[in-house]
Amino acid sequence: MNILITGSNRGLGYEIAAEALERGHHVLAGVRDTAAPGKLAELAKPYGGQLELVELDVTDEAGVAALAGTLRQQGRAIGAIVNNAAILVERNTPIEQLNIEEVAKTFDINLFGPMRVAKHFLPLVTEKHGVIINISSEAGSISNAYPGDYPYGISKTALNMFTQQLLSAVRERGIQVLSVHPGWMKTDMGGENAPTDPRQSAKGILDMIEGQLVPKGKFNFVDYTGKEMPI
Repeated sequence: MNILITGSNRGLGYEIAAEALERGHHVLAGVRDTAAPGKLAELAKPYGGQLELVELDVTDEAGVAALAGTLRQQGRAIGAIVNNAAILVERNTPIEQLNIEEVAKTFDINLFGPMRVAKHFLPLVTEKHGVIINISSEAGSISNAYPGDYPYGISKTALNMFTQQLLSAVRERGIQVLSVHPGWMKTDMGGENAPTDPRQSAKGILDMIEGQLVPKGKFNFVDYTGKEMPI
């Protein structure tokens, strides 16, 4: 399967890429600068042609469209898209002090980014049993709303809505769309005190992509084990 992953040079994106390669998939690893691939450079030698670095900045629609157009001209097909690129800023900032420019930047990456990718790459999702994974968060649950993290939480709630709308649009094509809470992980974003190994989360996400793990529930918002998350 050909798997496109955004924000794949570190954290969860890197672990998803590494797990996918280990399982024999071809990975289109989206990074903002292919000359600075970060940890992905470690995977270049053992997996050779299975790993393909592609320049992909989810805030640059012209760039997203250009990459999709190039792949289309090459006759390439995609089996899965993982919208992983995201930022977490203004942590624990009260509304009275919130920088709205940072809120807008968060939406540009966390919500509009996946929308841009879906807009231009959806026509390429033609492999059988296609899957689109939007990496969400428990912070996007309205039921469990908490003060602080306004940009991140609200952007992930909106991403969950986008997941449901996109699913309604592509269901008849046999494409699955999921919002996945990957857990609180030991990454640059999650910090060292986080309890979850990002590779374990990546394994669950790959199980969903491969159809080994089939989430059940009214809404397609689940954690990395397939358990339904509260909307």
